Order: sequence, then structure tokens, then C-alpha cells
Amino acid sequence: MFASEERLGLRILGIDPGIAIVGFGFVDKVGSKVTPVQYGCIQTEAHTPEEERLNHVYEGMVQLIDKYQPEAVAFEKLFFNRNVTTAMSVSQARGVLILAAVQRGLPVAEYTPMQVKQAIVGYGKAEKKQVQEMVRMYLKLQSVPKPDDVADALAVAICHAHSYTLNSKLNEVLRK
Repeated sequence: MFASEERLGLRILGIDPGIAIVGFGFVDKVGSKVTPVQYGCIQTEAHTPEEERLNHVYEGMVQLIDKYQPEAVAFEKLFFNRNVTTAMSVSQARGVLILAAVQRGLPVAEYTPMQVKQAIVGYGKAEKKQVQEMVRMYLKLQSVPKPDDVADALAVAICHAHSYTLNSKLNEVLRK
């Protein structure tokens, strides 16, 4: 959608896990520049048996990984304070998404919502709308990606791009 087949740098897949909607965003990081490659969501039907929904999520993610060939995958860590049933379903979906990445030999990173907000907006308690608008501006998009899960996935990918640079530099220093 955005990038040519030839690429340099690091391709990162950001994922906002869910059972009904899985947001995903592929970005390329070359130097300090992060550009969008492809983004969207995998959706499942509400009244479908859970095992079918999980299979749909898994197979959709495998197809995306195989097509866009990321070198790293970043997830938003789950945070639930109310609905245990939703937490279980989303956790299961997250599990099959991690499985898809690990089976392809990809390193997996996780970031809390606060870490993502800090990386994108500079403030760990930023509002969701602020994060979405910063994602739009940072990636030079015409509009905020919809549904919200897609913008969240891109935010996770950008967060990982920033963290990857810092971690790489720290590892260089530690190796000396």
C-alpha cells in the first residue's frame, strides 16, 4: 500500500490484540525515519464459536506475516480491570497471535499502554485521541486510521521503533 517491495532497515509489526478486532500496523524504520507500510484489522463475527474466531485471527496473522515479512513484532500488553470474560477471550487471541510470530522465528516485544503513550505523545497518561492524532502526524497520514485498534497498533509499532534504537545503542555500549 505505501512502500515498494525493496526495503532497507527494520520492518516492525505492531499489534493491538483482540478477539473481535485485531489491529495491525507494519512500519519500516530506516535511521530515525519511520514510514507506514500497511495497516488494518482482522475482524471476527460476534456470534461465531470462539475456536473459529481464534483460528481466523491466527490464520489472518500468519498470512500478514508471510506477506509483509517483519523482522520484529510488538504487542500492547493487556490491561483489564473489569470484565473477566473479555479478558479471557482477548488473552486467548493474544496467545494465538504470539504463536504466529514465534512460529515464524520473530522476536516479540511488549509495551504497556503507558509506555506507548510516553513514546508517542511524551506523556504516559495522554488521552487516546492525542495518541491517535500523533500517530497520524508522525506517519504523515491523511486521517487517523480506523477503527481505533489500528491506530493503537501503529502506535505500538512506533514505540518499538523508538525503543529498538535505544536498546541497540545500549547493547553497543555494553559490548565494549
